Amino acid sequence: MDNKRVTAKKTAASILAALILIVLYAIIFSFSGQDSDESGKVSSYVSTKYVEILNVWTGRQWTGDFLTVAADFFENPIRKTAHFAEYACMGVLVYIIWRQWLERGGRLYFITMLWTIVSAAADEIHQLFIPGRCGCFTDVCLDTVGAVSGMLFCILLEKAMGKALGVRHVKCVRK
Repeated sequence: MDNKRVTAKKTAASILAALILIVLYAIIFSFSGQDSDESGKVSSYVSTKYVEILNVWTGRQWTGDFLTVAADFFENPIRKTAHFAEYACMGVLVYIIWRQWLERGGRLYFITMLWTIVSAAADEIHQLFIPGRCGCFTDVCLDTVGAVSGMLFCILLEKAMGKALGVRHVKCVRK
C-alpha cells in the first residue's frame, strides 16, 4: 500500500475516533452539568431499572420494599461503574487517535494518560460549579483507572492481532 493511502486511512481513523470522542465528551459533561436533584433522579431510575431486570432474569418475586432497598444498594456501584466505563471508552478513543501517528511505547502511553487525567480533572472541576455537586479526587482516580484499562485493552488487542497475522510488532508508517 502506498504512503498516501496509508496516511489517508490513518487520518480517517483519527477523525472518526475524534468525532466519537466529542460525542463522549458531550455525554460526560451533560451528566456532570446536572444539579444534585436531577443527577440523583437519573441514578435512582437507572438503579431501579437494573434491579427490576435482575428480578425478572433471576425469576425472583421480590417485594416492592426489597426492590427499593436493592436499588438504593446498587445506585453508587452503578454510578462508579459508569465513571469507569466512560473513561475506558475515552482511553480507547484517545489511544486510537494518537496510535495512528506514534509507535506503541512510552510517549503514546503518556499522551493517552495525560489526556484522560486532564479530562477527568476538568470534569470534576466543572462539577464544583454545579448546585449540590462536588468535585471528587477519587472519581479522577477511578476515571484514570478506566482510561488505563481502555488503553491496555487496545495494547492487548493490537498484540493479539499481530500474533494472529504473524506480525511481530505493528509499526507506524511515517511520511
